[in-house]
Amino acid sequence: MTRTVHLDVEDGIGTIRLDRPPMNALDAAMQDQLREAAEEAARRPEVRTVVLWGGEKVFAAGADIKEMQAMSYADMAERGAPLQEAFTAVARIPKPVVAAVTGYALGGGCELALCADIRIAAENARLGQPEILLGLIPGAGGTQRLSRLVGPSRAKDLIFTGRQVKADEALRIGLVDQVVPAEEVYAAARAWAARLAAGPALALRAAKEAVDRGLETDLDSGLAIERGLFAGLFATEDRETGMRSFVEEGPGKAKFR
Repeated sequence: MTRTVHLDVEDGIGTIRLDRPPMNALDAAMQDQLREAAEEAARRPEVRTVVLWGGEKVFAAGADIKEMQAMSYADMAERGAPLQEAFTAVARIPKPVVAAVTGYALGGGCELALCADIRIAAENARLGQPEILLGLIPGAGGTQRLSRLVGPSRAKDLIFTGRQVKADEALRIGLVDQVVPAEEVYAAARAWAARLAAGPALALRAAKEAVDRGLETDLDSGLAIERGLFAGLFATEDRETGMRSFVEEGPGKAKFR
């Protein structure tokens, strides 16, 4: 099988790279490879942080519409779960994840960017959920993750109209977190990832879990999740290192293993 998703690891940063030119259309095979790459990134201890990257020209322009056009209700009823599982595998990588978005991130491409912890976009980026224009709705998490990120009203506007959002508007509504020149997107994403790759891995994992799981429940339950994870970190070597360094050298100088 031709590989259309790659995991490249360097200096603690795992880049999950989409590679199906010209538009990185996410067909079923690519979705399955995306899940495999996410699971591998989660499993490998030398991967400390992850960058999602579609290349210099385009992040991902959406699903493979020609493939979907030939599918019946029964076909999609069978395919729907693996589709969502691929994206959920990315969202559940227990490490910091940043999406480096260039060009189009539409439909499934936007849904993939939503699976990251933060999104750095190029000035030429275009994001959106245009499924309504096909008589559909987002099916890889867009109705859920987009509304949690930008709020239900803004999410409904984008989903109901199918319109594309330019980088400046995406930044204003919180769909992306930073906008840089197109030629600097991947470097900016790697810089963010590199800063965290040297951090305390278990504390970062706990922080991500506390935020993500807390958003799925009520405040009291979220506080209970936080409390358990916070206490658990007192059993880690990184906690000993961090506190000892703070007492002996001052803040921000700890070197975590």
